[in-house]
Amino acid sequence: MGSLPNETFSGVEHRQQQIDLEDSSRTERTQWLINSPEPPTLWQELVSAARGSLLPRRTNNSSSSAMSFLQGLFPVLSWGRTYTASKFKDDLMAGLTLASLSIPQSIGYANLAKLDPQYGLYTSVVPPLIYALMGSSREIAIGPVAVVSMLLSSMVPNMVDPEADPTGYRRLVFTVTFFAGTFQAIFGLFRLGFIVDFLSHAAIVGFMAGAAIVIGLQQLKGLFGMSHFTTKTDVVSVLGSVFKSVPHEWYPLNFVLGCSFLVFLLAARFIGRRNKKLFWFPAIAPLLSVILSTLIVYLSKADKHGVKIVKHIKGGLNPSSLHQLQFKGPHVAESAKVGLISAVIALTEAIAVGRSFAAIKGYHLDGNKEMMAMGFMNLAGSLTSCYVATGSFSRTAVNFSAGCQTVVSNIVMAITVLLALELFTRLLYYTPVAILASIILSALPGLIDINEAYYIWKVDKLDFLACIGAFLGVLFASVEIGLLAAVTISFAKILLNSIRPAVELLGRLPRTDMFCEVDQYPMAIKTPGILTLRVNSGLLCFANANFLRERVMRYVKDGNGTEETAKDTVQILIIDMSSKFNHLTDPKSTKTTTRP
Repeated sequence: MGSLPNETFSGVEHRQQQIDLEDSSRTERTQWLINSPEPPTLWQELVSAARGSLLPRRTNNSSSSAMSFLQGLFPVLSWGRTYTASKFKDDLMAGLTLASLSIPQSIGYANLAKLDPQYGLYTSVVPPLIYALMGSSREIAIGPVAVVSMLLSSMVPNMVDPEADPTGYRRLVFTVTFFAGTFQAIFGLFRLGFIVDFLSHAAIVGFMAGAAIVIGLQQLKGLFGMSHFTTKTDVVSVLGSVFKSVPHEWYPLNFVLGCSFLVFLLAARFIGRRNKKLFWFPAIAPLLSVILSTLIVYLSKADKHGVKIVKHIKGGLNPSSLHQLQFKGPHVAESAKVGLISAVIALTEAIAVGRSFAAIKGYHLDGNKEMMAMGFMNLAGSLTSCYVATGSFSRTAVNFSAGCQTVVSNIVMAITVLLALELFTRLLYYTPVAILASIILSALPGLIDINEAYYIWKVDKLDFLACIGAFLGVLFASVEIGLLAAVTISFAKILLNSIRPAVELLGRLPRTDMFCEVDQYPMAIKTPGILTLRVNSGLLCFANANFLRERVMRYVKDGNGTEETAKDTVQILIIDMSSKFNHLTDPKSTKTTTRP
């Protein structure tokens, strides 16, 4: 009995402490709301973004922080610790196989970019070495590619004619490469990878297909042995130039030699696809074609009978091109514009290729780090007589099939190309130009994906419109017009989906608790008196508020769409807003209720 007052007093004291604690918490919340801290400045946000790109985790230890910084900038410091001799054996074989494909393709792509052959080989030396230090993809093969080469050959001649002033043209190409590397590094440093996403997958499919056809038509110049050819890239101008030049400049030996080896290359490609164990055959087929055709021309003196040959290829190490960069004059702004377009196209292709093979191997590819690696390798390339390099899908597939383990295969390839520059360039004097054209033509089918275009048509008609816009723009106008059409249609789709989101009538599937769109699932059951709608948009704002109100009220006035339901019988309105909160849940959970 004597302890009862003490217990009562303790309970009162405890409640008083709780009340005081709640009052202090309320006062503290009020102070935080009234005297809230200033938001970070723009400079602080930029520094934070750069630190996040270069320093993935923050530690209190200065030595660990420095090591983390270096590992973020040079991933080779992370995986290099566990590198073994067995991995090097696989990378060595993959690199040698890759080099056998890279050497003839690099010469052909340099010809496509309207540069001397050695510049394609230079581009297969320095950029792969830089990427091997800074890149995070294990399978991607770095070097010149057809689309970027065509892009440069179609846009840079608008500033300087490569035939009238080859030196000035080459300087502008190096300047464009410098700007491309600068933009790529900035994109990665400040996490601006979303800029690349403005080119949707559908737009890239259409752009690649149109570019492949344009590139193929331009190879008719080398296949027929023509000397005069149009500098335009649209299909009408190219075909017109072909029909005008063929009666006067057609050399049958060029055509026969080129077509013969083109059939051989396509057959090798077919055999490699049918039998995965023979992956090496299509990889070395271009090099075999170059060797055999060069011997045929040399032994038969075919160059005396109209067969056009490569002639002199300058050998040796990459010369410095720092003094050739042009940052003054009337073409600086245009060079920067071409550099920006080249940077976006090169990044889009490289990241798409890298992520595809990373998904197969089961690891994640950091897009921002890839952008930084691409940027620094092109910056270094612009200083060492290289033009814009990126990841090649065909060579990456060969690298993957050859069993590469790390980017050391790129180092092996670069060293092999460098040895070829030092020792074997004189042997390529009699290489026919028609063979380079056939090598490029044999690589183009991989850029045209008809099945993917058909799938885009089935999934989203507006995406297909962007695909067709890019395809027709590149084919009948120019590269700039094709890209502009694709980006414009993609923006229009985003705005249309934001301003006029779809409002769908839902019904319950028989014998389930799943609600799906009535238009897609006619068997869905609509409950009398209950109207169930779904807003297919994660963005609700002033731009679409009136539209959504009108659509919902129209459904309410019309009932749930059944004849036996009167206009005034809707008693309950249910609006499914799950799409608004999909970023908080698993997006795959609503897969059964979306359109195919």
